[in-house]
Amino acid sequence: MFFDLYWFKRTLLAFFFVWRIFMEDTIVAIATSTAEAGIGIVRASGEKSIEIVKKIFVPFDKKNIDKSSNKIMKYGHIYDGDQIVDEVMVCFMFAPHTYTRENVVEIYTHGGIVCLKRVLELCLKNGCVMAEKGEFTKRAFLNGRLDLSQAESVIDLIKAKTNLAHKSAINQLEGHLSKKIKEFRSCIMDILTFVEYSINFTEDMQDDLPLDDTILKSENLLNDMKTLLESSNKGKILKNGINVSIIGKPNVGKSSILNRILKQERAIVTNIAGTTRDLINENIELCGINLSINDTAGIRETNDVVEKIGVQKSIEASENSDLNLVIFDISRSLDKEDEKIIKIANSKKSIGILNKIDIEKKLDVNKLKEKINFELLEISALENKGIENLENKISNMFFDGKLEAKDDVLITNIRHENSLKEAYKNLSLFLEDIKKNVPLDCCEVNLKLAYESLGEITGESISEDILDNIFSNFCIGK
Repeated sequence: MFFDLYWFKRTLLAFFFVWRIFMEDTIVAIATSTAEAGIGIVRASGEKSIEIVKKIFVPFDKKNIDKSSNKIMKYGHIYDGDQIVDEVMVCFMFAPHTYTRENVVEIYTHGGIVCLKRVLELCLKNGCVMAEKGEFTKRAFLNGRLDLSQAESVIDLIKAKTNLAHKSAINQLEGHLSKKIKEFRSCIMDILTFVEYSINFTEDMQDDLPLDDTILKSENLLNDMKTLLESSNKGKILKNGINVSIIGKPNVGKSSILNRILKQERAIVTNIAGTTRDLINENIELCGINLSINDTAGIRETNDVVEKIGVQKSIEASENSDLNLVIFDISRSLDKEDEKIIKIANSKKSIGILNKIDIEKKLDVNKLKEKINFELLEISALENKGIENLENKISNMFFDGKLEAKDDVLITNIRHENSLKEAYKNLSLFLEDIKKNVPLDCCEVNLKLAYESLGEITGESISEDILDNIFSNFCIGK
């Protein structure tokens, strides 16, 4: 019964998608930045895209544009009536050999807002409609060009800030995760086949059924799913990087340490307490991982309204960070301001930094160690000593000093993680029920739920609302 309903639902869904695509308008959008540049791109997709662009484009060779090959590149003018709008290259791509598997046209204009906007307006005037966010990639998914996890990797690829994040996104785009999820689903389908057969043909004989193989398959699958789930921490670091805040009281050297880490004079450094009054955020790559570093205002009691706002922002930044670098001035004794900062730092993953080791020490380090639950490093921001040790410490804290994006399958997306957790939970419940000799028709409920949860990752069982939400995170033109 499950198989009949499942395939009926899949057929109905496929028919709906095909009908919807067939009835869709031809969409158009600017696919590049509108800033001044050598080239800008206007992209159109849909059954009538080639027909529409032919209304406004005249190639220099005057030859007809026909389907002599899958793709044709032409050089010519875009016209608005008798007026030349731009001298362009146009690539005509015929379905199904395109990104969306529809007819696609890309117009390569000169960069800049005027050229791009005028070409876009002409496309709209002649029958295109404006594309929604991510609609080109959504059509690629609906037409079977990509599954949903591959489609989501496109935005990860665009947003990648490091080579490792880029490699991870490419792996997902190439279908590494999809292949693993499909293997999981295939294994569950094999188990379901046995369960369905047993229910239909061996009623009243459950005690005599050979369930050892089913139990073994389920246990092995759970182990594989657990291994993939455990990759999510590494995957999220690869994708999102590490959010770091540098905190401490005023004039302990926070901005100097930021400058040393960045290897440039990014923050203003003076001997005046309270020089930094707002957050300064910079990104740097460390061991292939993006560090998003916040230099914060010094935390202290103050009557200055502006500085008070800065202090509150510092506290909020520290609370939202993956890691706090807590700066202490070794030339000054601990005070109540340090005590407040220690309380904040003890509640988060932190590294303590004893700065200014190049001058006389007044801070009681042993007393400080009694109050903190994090390690201390000695640094001289002035003389650039100890910065490399700090970088190594950060590296070791998060990924044992080494993180590589090989061809491993990683979970980098919270939606994928949640769906996989749900599948793992339901498969575990199925296994528990089987071992307790619960009737098979009751056991199979959790097995079906596990199968459906995995399908949410690849888009084989997904609602239109979730699809719309996923693609709303894309930019227009992609």
